[in-house]
Amino acid sequence: MKLQFFGAARTVTGSKHLLTTDSGTRILLDCGLFQGINTDELNQNFGFDPASIDFLVLSHAHIDHTGLIPRLVRQGFTGPIYATPATADLCEIMLSDSAHIQEKDLKRINERRNRQGRPELELLYEQADVEQALRQFKTLDYGRLVWLTDDVSILFTDTAHLLGSAAISLTIREGGQEKRLFFSGDIGRPNDQILKRPEPFPQADYIICESTYGDRLHEPEPDMKAHLLQIVEDTCVRRGGKLIIPAFAVDRTQELIYALDQLESEGKLPRLPVYIDSPMAVKATQVMDDHDECFNPQILSYIKKDGSAFDFPNLHYISDVADSKAINDRPGACIIISSSGMAEAGRIKHHIKNNIEDSRNTILLVGYASPVTLGGALKRGDREVRIFGETFTVNAQVAIMDSFSAHADYREMLEFLACQDPAQVKTVYLVHGEYDKQLIWKQKLEAAGFQHVEIPSMREQVDL
Repeated sequence: MKLQFFGAARTVTGSKHLLTTDSGTRILLDCGLFQGINTDELNQNFGFDPASIDFLVLSHAHIDHTGLIPRLVRQGFTGPIYATPATADLCEIMLSDSAHIQEKDLKRINERRNRQGRPELELLYEQADVEQALRQFKTLDYGRLVWLTDDVSILFTDTAHLLGSAAISLTIREGGQEKRLFFSGDIGRPNDQILKRPEPFPQADYIICESTYGDRLHEPEPDMKAHLLQIVEDTCVRRGGKLIIPAFAVDRTQELIYALDQLESEGKLPRLPVYIDSPMAVKATQVMDDHDECFNPQILSYIKKDGSAFDFPNLHYISDVADSKAINDRPGACIIISSSGMAEAGRIKHHIKNNIEDSRNTILLVGYASPVTLGGALKRGDREVRIFGETFTVNAQVAIMDSFSAHADYREMLEFLACQDPAQVKTVYLVHGEYDKQLIWKQKLEAAGFQHVEIPSMREQVDL
């Protein structure tokens, strides 16, 4: 049996791991898009024949784990795609959005390549490819064992990273023996505001483990709601300004809505309009509402008492472009939550552009932002930023809340792996992390008793 790493190898995007059994069955774990600078050609070529893949199994719906599925289908993959029901529903909206972005960005990318004297790229995929991919999905609930073939089974367990996120346990029968391979996907946090705790998983012989925050511990947030309320009161009540929050449309936006919903229910939220200005966030919130089987007991108890965790007076969901533009013309205090989370694209850039030079306003950053993005520039305290080719002075307040991270830190990842007997694990392969962080995570795993920890490079192949 062979395992080859075609993405998320010493980097954090493009998750793709190909398992080939001795009998020739080929199973692809995730099919993610490479994101960031200089990734165009990486997304064009898989490094393997898509038509040769028998099964695709997904850990969760984030684009760096699913964003190349339509291209896989476009290039000949016809097999089933296994995912949890919530992952399948999120993929429907996220892959459609990605197809729109691919079509929109291709012209800009090829204009740049023409200037550089490089050949143009072909379109990665279009909406028709998304629709075909969605027809190939097969949903699988947590805890239900399914045999893909007579020799290969899969089992999903909850990782609490995203609605529907799953770790994947595979059992492979070869040569009269059973080999147990585990893929962590992205590991969530044990005290998520909405999702259940990560679940233990069966003993494994081999583990493919993420390592995003293998070198850090999250800062404790004594009272997230109180911190958020303090920022709302300081901005909207004391200064009469607007609170602008760049937030990822899936998960992060819903966490913010839930926190504001609780504050409103407690009678603490000031009476002011709250706008969720993102068509994808609107759809994602509905998907989340439809999958309360993923929710923890605390939010379920809250919904039973309150009726909803994502709906309260003065909350407005905005999809129409004209309604979005009208928000900027509205005088007075308000809260605007819009994507993208790094403030690099989407409607949030327009809201920041229109409000960044007014000292009454606050831009609240609630998640990771790459240093090369607008969100990254604001997070590091740049006094001037470029938006749509213009330079703006940062007169608005910039606030930061890091308590919304969906990735476990190294202590939480060790807790997640505590269900394993390290002596029975032959090798741990580290993926989905920067190399310097993986080196530190490797040391911590070795200290915890895992004797063989490897950091595979791009396209490296190993024998299991």
